[in-house]
Amino acid sequence: MNQKEKEQGPDIHHIEEHQLSQVKITLSNPLRWVNSYVLQGEEGTTIIDPGPRTDSSEQEWLAAMEQLKINFNDITSIVLTHHHPDHYGLAGWFQERTGAKVWMSKRAHEEALLMWGKDSVMEHTLLASFREHGMPEAKLALLPEHLGSFFPQVTPQPEVSYISEHLPFRMGNRVWVPVQTAGHAPGHLSFFHAADGILLCGDAVLPQISPNVSLLPGSDAEPLALYLAGLHRLRELHVRTAYPGHRHPFTHFRERIDALLLHHEERLDTIAGMLSAAGRLTAFEVCTALFGEKLGIHQLRFAMCEALAHLAELTRRGGAEIIKNGDGMCYFSVRSQPHS
Repeated sequence: MNQKEKEQGPDIHHIEEHQLSQVKITLSNPLRWVNSYVLQGEEGTTIIDPGPRTDSSEQEWLAAMEQLKINFNDITSIVLTHHHPDHYGLAGWFQERTGAKVWMSKRAHEEALLMWGKDSVMEHTLLASFREHGMPEAKLALLPEHLGSFFPQVTPQPEVSYISEHLPFRMGNRVWVPVQTAGHAPGHLSFFHAADGILLCGDAVLPQISPNVSLLPGSDAEPLALYLAGLHRLRELHVRTAYPGHRHPFTHFRERIDALLLHHEERLDTIAGMLSAAGRLTAFEVCTALFGEKLGIHQLRFAMCEALAHLAELTRRGGAEIIKNGDGMCYFSVRSQPHS
């Protein structure tokens, strides 16, 4: 947030038609901001996806609450679509100040503990995974500090209550149906209000960005298959307006899903072509061919995990196979056809 924006106050959009407020919380990464949503009702005030914990985000929320004319005692629920720090991070901070319940799916909470829990070993397992898939040591050396930088953004961690899929959940004088999908994040929840055709969709579907789909050690083994299945489920909903976690609300929901489905099929075809032409490739070689060689460690981590997710899906479909070399390095190649 620059000085001019600070002087103008928090970036809040009141959507009177749907009785909710969109609060933009600044991010330091290329996404620029995360959309938090505030719903006020007889049951109290609900905040959805409050954003990462940083000094600036705390100040943005204090200013936003003043503009919205709410105080900490008004907040009764913090609802999280998924576990990523830019959505989950401030939940514990709010809970300490409000006593509010923090709600997410059980699967999403398991993933939060895998990544940010006191017993997390993700720093070591992710480094080992990237090493066996060809990432150079110079890049691997940047990973521990990078992963460690997220812990302040999710501290303190909240005590969590669980939302069950399909069990109606009340927010802002409406009863919403939670819809659980995966791929972008295990246990990701969207919230659908059928009568008004409103979907609070987190990062499951974004209007301009293709949500990252990551394969992580210890997490879902086939994230892209799960993501594509989730898109097909969401496509069945009659959504008039979707409120995403990033960028702006949009109305072309089914068209956007169709574009995302096509995007991933085209990427799978591209990778299959690479393997056919090269004979065999490491996941890191596929990653750099798709996304370039100049990414910083933040974007490189996402790109590498996305390349692995696509390679796992290509392997699941029978279009590729993984070969482990004697030195422990993993390669992917086009699956050999059995002789008839």
